Amino acid sequence: MQNRLLSAKATLPDYDRTALTARMVHLGFGAFHRAHQGVYTDILAAEQHSDWGYYEVNLIGGEQQIADLKQQDNLYTVAEMSAEAWTARVVGVVKAALHVQVDGLERVLAAMCEPQIAIVSLTITEKGYCHSPATGQLLLEHPMIAADLQNPHQPLTAPGIIVEALARRKAAGLPAFTVMSCDNMPENGHVTRQVVTAYARAVDVELAIWIEQNVTFPSTMVDRIVPAVTPETLDKIEQLTGVRDPAGVACEPFRQWVIEDTFVAGRPQWENAGATLVTDVVPFEEMKLRMLNGSHSFLAYLGYLAGYQHINDCMADDNYRLTAQALMLREQAPTLKVQGVDLQRYADQLIARYCNPALRHRTWQIAMDGSQKLPQRMLDSIRWHLANHSDFDLLALAWRGGCVTLAAWMNRARRSTLAIRYCRLFSAPWQTVKKAQVVLRRCWEWQKFSVTICRRRLGLRKKCKKPMIVY
Repeated sequence: MQNRLLSAKATLPDYDRTALTARMVHLGFGAFHRAHQGVYTDILAAEQHSDWGYYEVNLIGGEQQIADLKQQDNLYTVAEMSAEAWTARVVGVVKAALHVQVDGLERVLAAMCEPQIAIVSLTITEKGYCHSPATGQLLLEHPMIAADLQNPHQPLTAPGIIVEALARRKAAGLPAFTVMSCDNMPENGHVTRQVVTAYARAVDVELAIWIEQNVTFPSTMVDRIVPAVTPETLDKIEQLTGVRDPAGVACEPFRQWVIEDTFVAGRPQWENAGATLVTDVVPFEEMKLRMLNGSHSFLAYLGYLAGYQHINDCMADDNYRLTAQALMLREQAPTLKVQGVDLQRYADQLIARYCNPALRHRTWQIAMDGSQKLPQRMLDSIRWHLANHSDFDLLALAWRGGCVTLAAWMNRARRSTLAIRYCRLFSAPWQTVKKAQVVLRRCWEWQKFSVTICRRRLGLRKKCKKPMIVY
């Protein structure tokens, strides 16, 4: 039933939705966008009388999400989960919802070519950029990119659709729009620029030059824990609001958005809703990668080895909570240069977030894909400590915890010789270890070896001190 969400027991849109103008097109109407950028923009409409609204677009998959949104007048619920209580708000800044496979590509391109469109934003996951994560370059041989280049006026990928929309705007004498990635990857604006301009060069060199001269690609750093939506999530939202919302999402109360302030056609005043506008996002990305993601990996590996299922279980153990905080403040924070940020307060916020029992973050899930995650979360910090002749005991401890976990998984999956050699060095299977003290002591033995190897490879011989771990 249309507008049924307006009867929900939640913070409702108390602004005139008809006064909103779709000035932004967002590609990728997933849970994170709904709980993050959608909320920031909704707060502006409610508190600052902003008239910026969205056209929401899904490209591949997510047909049901768009259908659900249309059925309820483009409203959806965001529930915030704290340790004390759940609260909900109904977001009303979506003007229309489209799906390429359902509504057709032409309808989507027509929306992107409306004169008032100032921003095209993206949450399409890293795979949606069709690029090499190692180099940031577009993969021209990617099957979907190759197909788009064969028929550039009927593209299916995000880079192809963006370039085709810009080509049509150029031909019509319309101004360019800003392309803003909100995906969780380092220097996402730089990656987006590389991908879009490379695709454009493969289509039309003159168009590529126009894009390079007229389009900006601001980088952003986004942070909010938004667990995958499950039937249980929707049940809880219904219990809270009294209304079933198939497009609803749940998230933690914390949210952060750091945006490089380079927009060619204006933007909402997101800073009035709590965002941070800066000239350089990189220091904030490094802060998140090292202090948040690095400590998350630390807890995931060592917690998993101790038999803890969730991050908040680790936080209930003083050994893990205090050691994770020491990792952040003693070994990660000194490597950072972030102006205007109190790193002690940031670390305290992270610990509080990890303690939230409503966020059932599984240690083994966070530990997945460690070979891709650990280098960017820890290696630069280790290099900094080596260059400054300072200790990095806890970083090495985390690294070794990841190696031991990987070896245990390899042993279970393949019975490989390397894995067996790793696992035989321990007297008991890791799955049976219940005491955090035992895990930390055993990993400390491995950690000393890691530190020694790292230092020898750089010609250093400085002896490391044992970290202050509460046993």
